[in-house]
Amino acid sequence: MLVLEAFVVVFATLTGYGLRLAPGSVLWGVGGALVLSLVLAAGMLRWPGGYVVGSVLQVAVLLTGLALPMMFVVGGIFVVLWVVALRLGGRIDRERRERGQLVTGS
Repeated sequence: MLVLEAFVVVFATLTGYGLRLAPGSVLWGVGGALVLSLVLAAGMLRWPGGYVVGSVLQVAVLLTGLALPMMFVVGGIFVVLWVVALRLGGRIDRERRERGQLVTGS
């Protein structure tokens, strides 16, 4: 999901550039840093710290709405998806552990 969000940030950066919301170097610098951070965070999800980084990046994406108001909506949708993914992923992991303990315990 973080990689998909990185693509959305690329398109939002292109939109901001087309609308000339800020100098191109600023837009591409901030947008590129956010895209790179999202992709790197996706690779960090094997460790618990990756989830913290991903959560912080959700706030950063949401804050891009200050420059491009539609990103409040898009960022909000991704925040909801992130929270749902965290909750469902936790539930799936818990159920797998329980099933594994039942199988090995018999």
